[in-house]
Amino acid sequence: MTFYELIFKLNEDKSNQKFGESMNRRDFLKTGAVAAAATMPGVRMAFAGSDGSSSDWWRGKAIRWLQTNLREPDAAIDPIKYVDEISELNVNTALVNAGGITAYYPTDIEFAHVSAYMPKGQDTFGEILAEAHARDIRVVSRWDFSKARKEVYDAHPEWFFTKEDGSPAIYNGVYQVCINGGWIQQKSLEILDEALGRYDVDGCFFNNFLNPTHDYAGTYLGICHCDNCQTLYNKKYGRSVPKDPDADYRVFMRECGQVFSEKIIGLMRAKRPSAALIGGTPKITDIVYGESSTGLDRPLPLWPYTASDNVNKWRNSYPQAEVMCQSMQFLDFAWRFSAVPRAEISTRIWQSVANGGFAAYSMNGTLSDLKNRSAAQTVKPIYQWLKDHQEYYYDQRNEARVVLLATSQGGQSGAGFEGSTEAYRGIFRFLTEQHIPFASMTHLDWIGQRDVDLVITTGPVPKELEDYVKNGGNLIVASSWEPEFEIAPIVKRWEEPDGAYFKVHDRKLFNTMEDIDVAMMHGDFLEVEADGKPALTFVPPALYAPPEFVGLGWEDSGKPGMIMKQMGRGTVAWLPWDIGGLYHLHSLESHREILTNLVDHLIPEGRDLRSNAHPSVAMSLMRQHNRHHLHLINMSGHSDTAYFEPVPVQDIEVEIRGKFSKARAIRTDKGLNVSRKGEFTVIELPSLEEYELIELT
Repeated sequence: MTFYELIFKLNEDKSNQKFGESMNRRDFLKTGAVAAAATMPGVRMAFAGSDGSSSDWWRGKAIRWLQTNLREPDAAIDPIKYVDEISELNVNTALVNAGGITAYYPTDIEFAHVSAYMPKGQDTFGEILAEAHARDIRVVSRWDFSKARKEVYDAHPEWFFTKEDGSPAIYNGVYQVCINGGWIQQKSLEILDEALGRYDVDGCFFNNFLNPTHDYAGTYLGICHCDNCQTLYNKKYGRSVPKDPDADYRVFMRECGQVFSEKIIGLMRAKRPSAALIGGTPKITDIVYGESSTGLDRPLPLWPYTASDNVNKWRNSYPQAEVMCQSMQFLDFAWRFSAVPRAEISTRIWQSVANGGFAAYSMNGTLSDLKNRSAAQTVKPIYQWLKDHQEYYYDQRNEARVVLLATSQGGQSGAGFEGSTEAYRGIFRFLTEQHIPFASMTHLDWIGQRDVDLVITTGPVPKELEDYVKNGGNLIVASSWEPEFEIAPIVKRWEEPDGAYFKVHDRKLFNTMEDIDVAMMHGDFLEVEADGKPALTFVPPALYAPPEFVGLGWEDSGKPGMIMKQMGRGTVAWLPWDIGGLYHLHSLESHREILTNLVDHLIPEGRDLRSNAHPSVAMSLMRQHNRHHLHLINMSGHSDTAYFEPVPVQDIEVEIRGKFSKARAIRTDKGLNVSRKGEFTVIELPSLEEYELIELT
């Protein structure tokens, strides 16, 4: 019996058999995908988008999304007033609370807790749905089955998360459930079955059905030790669950999530085949979901590219799905009424749509009851503009020939590779500042499917990359991870030598470093053997204090700080130290110039885009059918932890490889000067305020 089959078997009971009877998981999903399709209402095609050949309303559409995270008392709202308010924000898709912890519609299902605030005779969710549909607004139902009430725990403690000491995880009176327990695997499907049979929802979003390691207050819970988890984990790995999450456990959780996602999809396709699944496992969901958010415990420096990072990697890694990165208006969970700066909200939305994602914004409660209205007032004119120009914001594809392998970042969609978030972010920011178009990827399935000139990894070096290089691709390894194929013999690991450096020798390769002889090094360094004279060499720590002793004992070891090696028809450059993490934390010119020269050396025909724009101008070059879009986002208003209105950037020139005869600035509604420079088209943009979209034909 496979791991997936065991999960399915363990979770079978009468309520499961209602959907699957005695079928295996594959037959169950197949049947669910086609049942009842002939009886469903037709799908409205109200949004600007592609030619409508797909019956999936979310594909190839310009979505302006709003989540109003309703509280229990909000069950008493006037549904018509609620829809009036969201209509004024120019949204065309709303995420509305339906059920889970609290139901916003009447139900008699055992343990389904209906809000006590909902007026007798009112169906808050159902009436909002009907009114929104009457105004051509899609409604996605929000479900949160992550927690349940005490009466459910008392009746079925085996359904719930069990801490290592055997106690439940309780937060504000509700109990954390386990993804492998009966509340998720059976009762949630019973509740969902009733709702999907009753309501013509446009989609379903499921909040937090994976087992957490921390609660909302940040208290560490550990991992679930319930009998179901122990049985499944033992079946897969032959041992008990670990004390704390490790790589195997993270794989286990992802697979548990995928199994349940498939069960949800099967039920949805049976009951509402026109509804989208939002969130869940990225490889099988309809819309990959994540968030741009802040938190008091987030490490500095503040990451200003949250939305572009998320949308770039999801859009490129999961091209079968649409992508949404929701901008969260609040500072942190404990301060949900405190909005982040206006410029941070607008930057996130522009980053999302510039990388091919939906415009998406989240708020607490209702628009009429906001304690801070600045974020909503920022979103309103942006959504109006996107509505007026929605023909540009669908089916955008990134065709960049540089790939950055994304590391796994907890709490977000997509697995990614093991490795340092700081290292990945350092290279992400470097490429963005250099205006080098790139695609971030969480896997290697693209090999052989996409034309790629250069791959950069800041973590592991998977075996699959060896064939990529031998077949003509180029690779930069910017990490001290030991590769899964030999690049150079490994001598030893130096662990965080304070005061170490790398000395620059190859002035032809590093030709922009005429004033720089060394680059500082901190963190681990993997000493390797090399043939010939290295371009960079390792200088071990020497004395650095008191000032009179600085540099005493300085000695160039001659050990390589970089390996450049031909493998088959391609080239590998290995920096066996964390240059990306150092750039993320310190932004030193020496690290930037090493990367700049190395990237330029390994892109065979040179960059596809060149510009004199300031590094604070983020660009993305996207293809939409027979035209290209150049998005420019002015990030000059970001300073440390602050966001201000950006300073206008003047006289920008952008050179793009290819022949374009016309360029129009859509935001300012102006034609732009276009000229030729060899194989490049030169576009002149007189001024950039907050954001610009240039249409190239």
